[in-house]
Amino acid sequence: MISVRFRGGCKNYYFDPKGVQVKMGDQVIVETAAGPEFATCTQGNHEVEDSAIVRPLCAMLRMATDSDRRTVEYNRKKESEAFDICERKIAEHGLEMKLVNVSASFDGNKIIFYFTADGRVDFRELVRDLASVFRARIELRQIGVRDEAKMIGGLGICGRPFCCSQFLDGFLPVSIKMAKTQNLSLNPTKISGTCGRLMCCLKYEQNAYEDAAKRMPKAESFVQTPDGPGNVKSVDLLRETMKVNLDSAGPNEPLKTYRSCEVCVLRNGKGSRDGIAIPERPARYVEEKEEEEFAAPVLTTPFYMDAKLEDAPVREKIGTEDGGRSRRRSRSRRRGKPVGEGQPARPEQPKEAKQPAKESGGKDQGGKANQQEKNGGQKPHPPKQGPKQPAQQPKNAAPRSAEGGDGGEGKRRRRPHHRGGRRRGKGGGEGGAPAPQGE
Repeated sequence: MISVRFRGGCKNYYFDPKGVQVKMGDQVIVETAAGPEFATCTQGNHEVEDSAIVRPLCAMLRMATDSDRRTVEYNRKKESEAFDICERKIAEHGLEMKLVNVSASFDGNKIIFYFTADGRVDFRELVRDLASVFRARIELRQIGVRDEAKMIGGLGICGRPFCCSQFLDGFLPVSIKMAKTQNLSLNPTKISGTCGRLMCCLKYEQNAYEDAAKRMPKAESFVQTPDGPGNVKSVDLLRETMKVNLDSAGPNEPLKTYRSCEVCVLRNGKGSRDGIAIPERPARYVEEKEEEEFAAPVLTTPFYMDAKLEDAPVREKIGTEDGGRSRRRSRSRRRGKPVGEGQPARPEQPKEAKQPAKESGGKDQGGKANQQEKNGGQKPHPPKQGPKQPAQQPKNAAPRSAEGGDGGEGKRRRRPHHRGGRRRGKGGGEGGAPAPQGE
């Protein structure tokens, strides 16, 4: 046999391949009660038990061709047009029904309209109008809300696609008793699916909860624990633990948690304690822990450690190189500060031009004071005897201010910074100013 699945379905059907080797994923044309249909193979040639086959057994007609695939695409367009036309007809007749899906047969002789409604709907006039438009057999089929969710699809509250549209062969009966057994909230909005019915996944773990409930006592049961007798207040079926209110506990003492193997059930459920003999306390459960084996650490000498520095502090081991000189560079150089740390800060020069000094053989006492201020409070170096003499300023020219501007009106020139100390001028002074001549 081969297993095939039709469009929009999750159930597999068996067909006789008639000796043709079919692989999973191949598209085939099979014979059904409604005529030939286009299907996809989900499992190739394999043996099936006789009890799993539904009689009469249908056969596979042939492998699908490119012409068959074009026919399927044409039917999809035809279904989309039929859906719009049917919705307009429903509105014209004023019928209280909701159109869900439209399915056309492979040969195009039959069109099925699926709809949902709260009650019975008289759609005889609607069928006549649709038959006159499409010139084919028209069938209107009423379905439930679960079938609607299966055809349309969507995402559940878990974030995954609907189970009914992914893998469920059929709908399973779900009751509110399953939610009670699993200690779930009985709020309908929390245990209902998008279709408005109870979620199908409540059925998945029901057998596991029922099996655990047989081994666990009910609430308000009278039990004996390693700490004394008490009543069960709540039960966790998944962890198989329970919270017990001990008789010897104080009014504000919290409940204690015990495993099922630590508890001896004296009365299952509510009732009286009269005539119940209290046995000895059961043994406390001790969880076995495997001893962890710690491997001995392997000590290796770092690549930067020298045998001579083995007993030295760590700071000397990692912070010395080339004769013990520190790796750290002076931050003052990176920030542009002068190398000398003891020099006082340079005072700000006023913007107003100073009075010109009197000329008496070069520079007077006022000029020396200004020159001393430029040198940071230090005395100027003695002049060097050079072959060239600085050009003297004409008497008629405007006097130059101490800032180096013309009469104080020019902008102040920024003094360039030279790494390694002060730069001397041609005449021996700092900043290129002429050196004072001896009296």
